[in-house]
Amino acid sequence: MAVVHVDRTIDARGMACPGPLMTLIGAIREGAVGEVIEVLSSDEGSRTDIPAWVAKAGHEMVEVVEEDGFARFVVGKAR
Repeated sequence: MAVVHVDRTIDARGMACPGPLMTLIGAIREGAVGEVIEVLSSDEGSRTDIPAWVAKAGHEMVEVVEEDGFARFVVGKAR
């Protein structure tokens, strides 16, 4: 498995929905195409909200990794 270079990490653990998603949207807007942004979220809603938004917005869901007590979402800005 290739190691993904992450350009920016957002630690949104402890933040309630839709906080992690809104923070990701802001970071995607600020970022350049091709940047990879990682979001750490302990919010259960993020597990469905973030992948759904990424697909709808046309970006790339690189990976979702379940960690102990939180999930790591790695998103590539595609446009």
